[in-house]
Amino acid sequence: MPDRESREDVARQESDAQRRRRRAQFLHELAEARELRDRVQPRRAKAARLRHAMRMRTFRW
Repeated sequence: MPDRESREDVARQESDAQRRRRRAQFLHELAEARELRDRVQPRRAKAARLRHAMRMRTFRW
């Protein structure tokens, strides 16, 4: 019994590590896509920055 449980723990840890690796890869690619979009559409990027700044300015902590 303990042998089977330890194997399941190892499998779950590996799957957690794989999930974290896939998530990190996704976030990296998302950031690259955003940078590319900002370079290709500078006016839209500037408007988005201004909107974000306004949201942060009016946010109540």
